[in-house]
Amino acid sequence: MKNILLINGHPDKESFCFALAESYITRVKKSGAKFKVIHLIDLKFNPILLSGYRKVSELEPDLIQAQKDILEANHLVFVYPNWWSTYPALLKGFIDRVFLPNFAFKYHKTGPFWDKLLKGKTAQLIVTMDTPSWYYWLINRRPGHNSMKMGILEFSGVKPVKIKVYSPIKSSDDKKRKRWLDEVEELGKEQGSN
Repeated sequence: MKNILLINGHPDKESFCFALAESYITRVKKSGAKFKVIHLIDLKFNPILLSGYRKVSELEPDLIQAQKDILEANHLVFVYPNWWSTYPALLKGFIDRVFLPNFAFKYHKTGPFWDKLLKGKTAQLIVTMDTPSWYYWLINRRPGHNSMKMGILEFSGVKPVKIKVYSPIKSSDDKKRKRWLDEVEELGKEQGSN
């Protein structure tokens, strides 16, 4: 059975990302898939990895639960805005604190290689941007997408990682946003049924 974990990385509960997350959830509920939602703004944790990996900070209860939820899920959905070509500090802090050595990956004692500890999971990124997609790809070279897909998720064994982008948000009208919400709802139906 599909077990989906949706992680919403937007800090504003009135944002379009929250609306997209709700649209996805609406259809997943009807699909019969098991699912859970984490709105990062609701968690209580320090987003700063104070000592890097030299000394791992003790995890707050919300982060311990988030790790359990990630391990139980076989499909991860991240919803977030693209800010300054990547993602909000809240999401980056969550990743820094949760995707730790011996949880998401484990370096070999010798050599440059590592074990990918989150193998067997897939992911979907649902990203909003004000930048047109063509500009983000051609001029910026997609740094946020590359970081999430290759630098974090695939590095940890999550594969495939698919990306849906909705942009530009700032010039979108109600009609276009409704179409995007419907599209994400269908995505939830499709992924919940597979």
